[in-house]
Amino acid sequence: MRREHLLKTWPEFFGAVWERKKLFEVRRNDRRFRVGDTLTLAEFDPKTEEFSGRRISARVSYILEGEVAESMGLKPGYCVMDIEPTYNGRTA
Repeated sequence: MRREHLLKTWPEFFGAVWERKKLFEVRRNDRRFRVGDTLTLAEFDPKTEEFSGRRISARVSYILEGEVAESMGLKPGYCVMDIEPTYNGRTA
């Protein structure tokens, strides 16, 4: 079953996704992310602890996790997700 996840995203990372330079997310996999899930990235400034109001939706198209990810240096419990951002309802 596909799920939606709202994720705080720091401005430098949000901007890179907005500019289509960063098409992946590295996150602790405490939400059991799955291919097909939708991520809503909400720009959040950790210095002011406020949201900017900008958001991007993205579909998870691939996940690198588990022993394979750990053998490549990722900490246990973390994953790398390939994402397909959408803008105005269209894939970027």
